Amino acid sequence: MLQPALFGGLFIGVLSALPIVQVCCCLWWPSGGVLAAYLGQQGEPQRPLTLGRGALAGLLAGIAGAFIWLIVHSIVQVTLGPMLQQQLFEFVQTADLPAETRELLEDAAQNGATTATTLVNFFIQLFFGGTFAALGGLGGAAFFRRDRVPPALGGPPSVPPSPPSPPDGWTP
Repeated sequence: MLQPALFGGLFIGVLSALPIVQVCCCLWWPSGGVLAAYLGQQGEPQRPLTLGRGALAGLLAGIAGAFIWLIVHSIVQVTLGPMLQQQLFEFVQTADLPAETRELLEDAAQNGATTATTLVNFFIQLFFGGTFAALGGLGGAAFFRRDRVPPALGGPPSVPPSPPSPPDGWTP
């Protein structure tokens, strides 16, 4: 259960931290939960995936995703932060924006990502990411659940029983 949750968390954390695709974080959270549920079912083909295990795999993926997000976000801010601030500053100078919006974006361009905003975003990732990933894991468990156990490899194939033979002296 831990390995599927880590892969789901990796999916959530990396995609939620990348500058362009991070705006779709509400899509990455449940998708990471679905991925964790799918991998959880593939890892244990002998046991059907219950809704509770799927939700747990999604929750763990959401929690792991928040911590992975924190690491990847920090790396992105160190490497790309100054360039992104400069682009935002140039956009604010050339765009036709209302005064309130211009002030807000100028402040963001000057200050960048502070430790306080990073911590607030981390707790948002932790709470909402865990919640929506658990819902995604619940949906994934319902969708990918296997009700039947597959036959063991190398065993006899399952053959339907042959129809009964007609009684003696019977003609169609």
